[in-house]
Amino acid sequence: MTISPLAPIAFPDLPHVEGVEIAVTESGMRYEGRTDLCLITMSEGTSVSGVFTKSLCPSAPVEWCKRIIDLGTARALLCNAGNANAFTGQPGEVVTKASAACVAEELNVAPQHVFLASTGVIGEPFEADEINRNIPELLSNQEKSDANEWEKAANAIKTTDTFAKGSSCVIEGTDAVVVGIAKGSGMIAPDMATMLAFIFTDLSAPASDLKGVLNQAIEKSFNSITVDSDTSTSDTVLLFATGQSKVKASDHLDAFEKAVQKVALDLAHQIVRDGEGATKFVEVHVTGATDNHSARIIAKSIANSPLVKTALAAEDPNWGRIIMAVGKAGERADRDLLKIWIGDELIAENGQQSHAYQEAKAASHLQKDNVSIHVDIGIGDGSSKVWTCDLTHQYIEINAGYRS
Repeated sequence: MTISPLAPIAFPDLPHVEGVEIAVTESGMRYEGRTDLCLITMSEGTSVSGVFTKSLCPSAPVEWCKRIIDLGTARALLCNAGNANAFTGQPGEVVTKASAACVAEELNVAPQHVFLASTGVIGEPFEADEINRNIPELLSNQEKSDANEWEKAANAIKTTDTFAKGSSCVIEGTDAVVVGIAKGSGMIAPDMATMLAFIFTDLSAPASDLKGVLNQAIEKSFNSITVDSDTSTSDTVLLFATGQSKVKASDHLDAFEKAVQKVALDLAHQIVRDGEGATKFVEVHVTGATDNHSARIIAKSIANSPLVKTALAAEDPNWGRIIMAVGKAGERADRDLLKIWIGDELIAENGQQSHAYQEAKAASHLQKDNVSIHVDIGIGDGSSKVWTCDLTHQYIEINAGYRS
């Protein structure tokens, strides 16, 4: 598999999170010669909060997690790649219950403290034993969550991803840390994507605090990215706090919020940089809308437009497509007040092409890996940023051959 040209140089050197241990293995359920099953265990007293797909056809693991999330306590996370366990009916529910029970029995905890995630092909059933026969081995091979183990975990949860995704941040004013791993490459669109993100901290925080922090971070990170406008059945973001550092979130709430937001945004950007077939990382910034909600709708309209995205792939500053996307968004806009920039080049103003516009400068900006589009609606104070990628022929090739 060719690694995305937008990939980071290397997987980051993630720190250990006290109270977290990791193990991975090859289940052979779909892939050959690679790990595809990850078990992460957490110390007693770990709290948890989560956000899940808004799809009305969620996977069995998502439904399981949604049923137990309000308990606010976690001891383990089990994730498999290759089969989403989605649209698998009653057999899929049997698999989730059996897997949670198997891990719980080995750890001597309640099944409701075991979280599950699956990613991969939709609609293909499998037997619980394909996962559960590996649980004793995983538990016997667990290691402390150092940089090497985080990278193993991030690799084990990939599907069409071309690189493992990780990020970390020290919580300012403390020795506590936030560490996250994620997967995602296609079927990426708000709200969330065919993406999994697992974030861990050794901070001490009740589930109620985690919920507020996570919801705030999600809105400006995972809910602000799109690769192809398709929302998955399996989206899951979980935030765990082991409490092992003895630092209380209530004493450093602002710093904790900033650290989680930084990690979430970094992971979200990595997902876009690994968009299937992507060659451009694109920031769409909308300002001057009636309010932030309106700005977000317009930004998503631009970022999700196949015509805009293919123009970006061709490095063609066809700004009429941006105008089209603004107009179709259904939000208040005025032709004569709109301004559009590609990079630093002002393209349109006063209801027409800018007299100072130089297409060669806009085209030069589109030749870069990192591209920016700025649209000012000119009627209010609303603003929003959304991140996307271009749409290339390789996206078709990857998805046409995904099951073959």
